[in-house]
This record gives sequence, C-alpha cells and structure tokens, in this order.
Amino acid sequence: MTVRATEAPGRDRVVPAPTFAHLRRLTDDTGLFEHARHAIARREHGYCTDDVARGLVVTSREADPSAEVIRLAERYLTFLSHAQDANGAFRNRLAFNREWTDQPGLGDWWGRALWGLGTAAARCPVPWIRDEALLAFTLGASCRATAPRAMAFAALGAGELLRADPDNDPAAALLADAASAIGRPGPDPGWPWPYERLTYANAALAEALIVAGDLLDDPPVLAAGLRMLTWLLEIQVSGEHLSVLPSAGWQRGGPRLRHDQQPIEVAALADACATAAAITGGRIWDEGLTRSIAWFLGDNDVDQVMWDPATGGGYDGLTLHGANLNQGAESTLALISTLQHRVSG
Repeated sequence: MTVRATEAPGRDRVVPAPTFAHLRRLTDDTGLFEHARHAIARREHGYCTDDVARGLVVTSREADPSAEVIRLAERYLTFLSHAQDANGAFRNRLAFNREWTDQPGLGDWWGRALWGLGTAAARCPVPWIRDEALLAFTLGASCRATAPRAMAFAALGAGELLRADPDNDPAAALLADAASAIGRPGPDPGWPWPYERLTYANAALAEALIVAGDLLDDPPVLAAGLRMLTWLLEIQVSGEHLSVLPSAGWQRGGPRLRHDQQPIEVAALADACATAAAITGGRIWDEGLTRSIAWFLGDNDVDQVMWDPATGGGYDGLTLHGANLNQGAESTLALISTLQHRVSG
C-alpha cells in the first residue's frame, strides 16, 4: 500500500519520487556492487546476494517500470539464479573476478533471495521474469533456515506470492513455518518482543507475522505482529520525528544508544507500516510511514538529509556528527524502497 506523503511533517519538503540513477551506477553486467566510496562503486568489495535480492524487490515493485529498470531486474534475477544451488540454498559473496568466496547456505541472504524472487514472481510485468523467479522461489522454498530473521525475509516473499496466487502451497507452507520460527511477544508490556535483544531490520519480524496472520487467516498471529509493530513505532519516535535503533541494537534492560542509525531500519519500518495500513486501515501506520519517509529528508535526530539528490544515492548511516556520505547499495535500496510508498500530490 502507498500513502499520501508529499511533505515531511512540520516541514515544507516535497517528497521526491524514487530514482534508480545510483542503482544503475552500482550495477554492472554481473550484479550490484555492495559498497561505494561516496558515489563511486568499490569493485574490490564485490557483490552480495543480500543486496542483489533487495534490488530485485525494488525493481519488481515498480508499477510501470522503465526499460532500464526491467534490465536491472533481469540482471538481479540472473545473479540470484547463479547463486542458487541444486538444493535451493544460496551463496552470498561473489568477488569482482566472478569467483564465489563462500559456500551455499541458508542465512539471511537465502531469506532475502526468496523475498526478491517472490516479489518478482508476483509483481514483475515481464512474463518470463515472473516464470523464472517462480521456479527459483519454489526450489528455495523447499528449504528451512534456523535463524528467525532469515525465515522472516523469506516469509515476505512468500506473502507476495500468496497475494497473487492464493493456491501456492509451497509459499503457504513457508509462511506458516516462518510464523512459528519467529515466535510471539511475551506478556511484558514494556518489552513485547520474542527475544531479549533488538538487532537489525526489526520491523521485518513484525511484518512477517502480520502477513502470515492475514493471509493464513490466523487472528492471534496477526494481533501479535501488530502489537510488536506498535511497540517498535512507540520506542522509535522522538518528539515528532523517527529515531531508529542504532546498528549496535538494544539489549533488554541495557542502555538505549542513538547512533549510528542505519537506513535499513527505516526501510523495514516503512514496509511494515505500509503492510499494516493495507490490512487494517489504521491511521497510526500512515503516520509511521510518513515519518519514515521524512527521516530521509532530514526529520531525524540531527536534521540531516540522508540522500544525495545529485546522484540519487542514499547515505550509509546517521552519526552524531551527521551523515556517513558513502552511498552503498544497502542504503540506496533502503531509500528507494521507502520512497516507493509515496503518492505524488
């Protein structure tokens, strides 16, 4: 779902449409470079399935993609197909010399690969991309990861497919298993979370439960996901702006740090709020999404714009002293995915 968010709250900043200019800059005929020094790709760091999968998510989400965006989707799908082994697992790291530096596994990158493949199979307007993505998703969906976040990311891809094809049994089974793997929040109203520590992309766990509860017609699971997401919003708003958990995370009972904040946290929260808004129609989710968009425009702890309009790249992190001006793949994809929820005025 998209919500109307043409101005940041309390500001006169117009929300820009997402641009793929920097994503094109970071992409060659093999894949998407992971890191950048300012706007220049750092080839020596190579590529990773994690980011390529995110790239397939955002390119597949475009309702009316340009020919260039479709070409990006083709490259990302080709990379993921090459990364997948015969059992459905994925390698994660490819060096610039096109040699894999790891073995196939079921880490977060497996989950994100299924997220990208499920989104492409459900949403891409190109029939052959949908068909190939469905084949790879189905193979990968035969696996099960042990890490809850990996399962949560996979669940988001399964949810995309089930919305498009409610009879897709592999997607339904994966979504149900992911909901079980994530668990449920405890009874303590001060810490309604399944684990003792918040780490990264936290809202994806809540979103996966919301998706599972909705599509599998399981009201208690839906309620658990909404409760988790409500709390994440409450603890990550400071005054009128978003102040997301830092890269160090937050241990229950420990001190709450403010920096360094990562764009991936904002993007995960935006996605989850958009999903919750589409399912429940609650105004709180529209407000959360608006604040997520505004975070990139400067409504954050240090009033720092978190993207470069000249390049279209997203900055890599928010520190006490301002932005980390490197424009890597993860942060740029977080910017794009968040701005995809806007509606022009």
